[in-house]
Amino acid sequence: MKGINGKVAIVTGGATMIGEAVARDLIAHGARVVLADIDTQKGPLAADRLGSAARFHQTDVSSDEQIARCVADTVSAWGGVDLLVNCACTYVDNGAASTRAEWAQALDVNLVGAAMMLQACRPEMAKRGGGAVVNFASISAAAAQTGRWLYPVSKAAMLQLTRAAALDLAPDHIRVNSVSPGWTWSSIIETLSGADKVKADHVAADYHIAGRLGLPDEVAQVVSFLLSDHASFVTGTDYACDGGYAALGPEGKAAAITRLMD
Repeated sequence: MKGINGKVAIVTGGATMIGEAVARDLIAHGARVVLADIDTQKGPLAADRLGSAARFHQTDVSSDEQIARCVADTVSAWGGVDLLVNCACTYVDNGAASTRAEWAQALDVNLVGAAMMLQACRPEMAKRGGGAVVNFASISAAAAQTGRWLYPVSKAAMLQLTRAAALDLAPDHIRVNSVSPGWTWSSIIETLSGADKVKADHVAADYHIAGRLGLPDEVAQVVSFLLSDHASFVTGTDYACDGGYAALGPEGKAAAITRLMD
């Protein structure tokens, strides 16, 4: 993947299944990657699996101090920062019953944390002549989902953050895009399904033209493309990696018009 070899990347949420897959794909293309994550159990294990081109850094993206330390340590270890993937998130969401504290937590991690990490990385990217950023949005950003307010709202805001950042960081030659995965075999879906991927694929089938869940590596390949020089004229936009979820619409896969003739 042109333009990734020799680069240094920070992946927030790097201890998750998707975050690790993103790091693995970037490393395969010659990058060195810092896994920035709050999980001190899974993070070091992920870094060990990825080898010498990966480092784990305990980072809570709701802490400006920890963000600053992550960026500083990355620069100290590997000389700079070229690429940023904002994958860290929380799934705290009680819909209409969500408290003010829960709203603050969700937005702080899912949105503000990404903005602050980008703010911290920007000068380091500028020093190296530019960079590229991929923010994780979601199919949830554009669809009403029963009982879910916090996560979809935060992801919808991420789309606007991506557009605004792309405009303002362009003078520093920093491209900013987002990716919106569909249902993906991920840490959260593994937990909710009791680690039953067959069951999860069966449930997801009705909502995706592809008839299944996405795989972490499939999302990672899109992220790598957006970070690479192959996407050099792509900025300020969202890339759907959703198996046709957004295209399917409310009629689903069944013929709807024939219901009028039943």
